[in-house]
This record gives sequence, C-alpha cells and structure tokens, in this order.
Amino acid sequence: MAAEIVNPRSDSNTGTDSGQEAEYFDPAFALHRGGKMAVQATVPVRDKDDLSLAYTPGVAKVCSAIAEQPELVHDYTWKSQVVAVVTDGTAVLGLGDIGPEASLPVMEGKAILFKQFGGVDAVPIALATTDADEIVDTVVRLAPSFGGVNLEDISAPRCFEIERKLQERLDIPIFHDDQHGTAVVTLAALRNAAKLTDRSLGQLRAVISGAGAAGVAIAKILVEAGIGDVAVCDRKGVVSADREDLTDVKRELAGYTNKGGLTGSLESALSGADVFIGVSGGTVPEEAVATMAKDAMIFAMANPNPEIHPDVAHKYAAVVATGRSDFPNQINNVLAFPGIFAGALQVRASRITEGMKLAAAEALAAVVADELSADCVIPSPFDERVAPAVTAAVAAAARAEGVARR
Repeated sequence: MAAEIVNPRSDSNTGTDSGQEAEYFDPAFALHRGGKMAVQATVPVRDKDDLSLAYTPGVAKVCSAIAEQPELVHDYTWKSQVVAVVTDGTAVLGLGDIGPEASLPVMEGKAILFKQFGGVDAVPIALATTDADEIVDTVVRLAPSFGGVNLEDISAPRCFEIERKLQERLDIPIFHDDQHGTAVVTLAALRNAAKLTDRSLGQLRAVISGAGAAGVAIAKILVEAGIGDVAVCDRKGVVSADREDLTDVKRELAGYTNKGGLTGSLESALSGADVFIGVSGGTVPEEAVATMAKDAMIFAMANPNPEIHPDVAHKYAAVVATGRSDFPNQINNVLAFPGIFAGALQVRASRITEGMKLAAAEALAAVVADELSADCVIPSPFDERVAPAVTAAVAAAARAEGVARR
C-alpha cells in the first residue's frame, strides 16, 4: 500500500474519513515522513560578526592554513568526526537488490545509530551504480570530506573487491559492516558462550551456514581468535579445497578453514559440532541439530526467520542467539560499528586492522563477563557501557599496531 494511502498527509484531501485514516495508519511511515535526520550547525550565526567568522572573510584564514598544512583539516573541519555510509542498494537487509533510492531509509537509520550509540556523525550516500570500479572511484573522490567510510548493503562478492581496493587507495578507515561488524559481535558472544560452558575457543569446532560477506568475515575472525576448527558451507555444501566450483574468495577461504577436511552437506558437517552459526537464511532440519555435540551453541542469525528456531535450538543447545530483538542474545551490529569508528576516529587511524577488530570483540565480551547466563552472553545495544568500552579498546589497539596518527 502506498505511503500516502497508509498515512495521508495532514494537508491532503484523500476523501477518507478519520475512521479510515486510523484503520490504515502505519507508525513506520509516520516516523519516516521527511526522513530521519538533518544537518545542524554547531556554531551560532546570530549577527554580522558571527557571519563574518563562520563564512567570509574569516573562513579564508582557515582555508589558507589548511592549504599550507593539510593535516589541519582534522582540527578545523568536521572531517575527523564524520563517516560516509555508502551503498549501491544491492543487498539491503532481507530485501535484496532494491536500488539506491529504496536503500536510503536504511542508510539514514545507520547514520542515526552512529550518532545515538557512538557519538559519530554520519552521512548516507546511495550510489546509482553497481560497477565495482565506479563505486571505488566515486568514494575516492568523496573521501576528502570524511574521516572514514562504512560500506553497507553491497552484495557479495563485489563487496570484498570494493573494500580491498578502497583500503589500498585511501588512508582512512574503510569498514564493510555487513562483514566485520557481524564478525566482531559474533566472536564476542562466542567467547562468552564458551566461558559459560567451561570451554575455550580452541576446544570448539564451528560450522557456518553461508559463505557470503558475513560468513567469510566470521570465519576469518574466528581463525584469528584461535577457534579449534571452522567449516563454512554454501548452497553446495562444505567449502573445501577439493571443490572445483569455488570463486577466488571461497578458494582463499578453503585455505584457512576446515582443517578436519570435511566434505558434503551442512547437515553432515553438523554431526558432533560444538557451534552452529547461521548467516544464510534457509532452514536446518531438527534431525541435523540433534546430532550436534553436548552443550552446543547455536547462533541462528537470519532475519526475520532464524535458520533454527529458538524453540528447537533450546532442545539441544546450552546457548542460543539470534539476530532478532525479541529473543535473548541478539547479535546486533550496532554493538560494534559505532564504537569501532569512534575509536578509530579518535586517534585518526589510517585503517581498521584485524587487531582492532579482535580488541573490539574482547571489550564487548568483557562488558557482561561478570553477568553471564544462557540468556546473557552479549550486552544489550542499550547498555551504556558498550560504546565507551569498544571505543577505548579500538583506540588502544590502533596505537599498539602503529596505525594511529595522534
């Protein structure tokens, strides 16, 4: 139903009476009317003196100083405090390829989450191209205005190429949240789930359903963190080195995962597995779930329908997490990306390293380390301890890894 039918404008003549309007009212449309964000000045312009400082002639002094010393741009503009949220609209939430215009409500949402949970300003930028090189060139040309770039809802495998090329060409943090935000929060929750069940990461064998952006990044960070073993499954089964149909990304993935040499289906890989991580959609048969190891951990994160419904998962698992807010242990990227960018911007990091991501995961896990239960292995997004903890850990890691510039 069109927005104007669901929520008629107050000044429109729709021919409906108030009863009909109430019947079709949708609060989602009401909240989004006019957009969810705006630009606000941080200095007053009350009179001609203010105007002469904020604009000409006073602004010329600042421009000249930056021209002579380019690094001053961080001190005298918003650059070091603002992130570009960039998409091409090809993989928007669970909606798929809906295009740049239709992606804007999500990008606006991302921007206000940056501000709400990390104190970071962000600008949504939806691009009218799906060509990887055109996206890279466009972002490079926009980069002087921003302190970092959050890539969002760009379909795989192009997202890997776009992120890599931007990291090669720019000296500001480039972060594809669908990959790394998901990975950081997943690792944090898994650390606590392992602790709760008296195991270490090194004792766990995990199976990931989904070899797209999130699945690849989760596998990589788990290996970096010291997981015992992890196998990744796509639509054709376990990603293994003996398969001849692998993309370059999956071939690389096969090189550092699946030490056990598993082949075949997801269901067969689950037999005896300690951990299931779902980032693919679809449904895992209960019969396969029942073959997992004792005190298993099930992170079924597809939205809105988890790969394994919590009612089923709780029959076999000690810890259950989903991507939904109406169940305990929500694996929500908002726990990671605001603090990660806040920390990186705070020290003017030139990039976001694997060490910074690991530090973010450790800090996030530590927030609830003394409060662990089966229903609490990850903090709530509204826990006020989260952003400061992640920000501090990321800033410290950037300094330790030599990518901080202050």
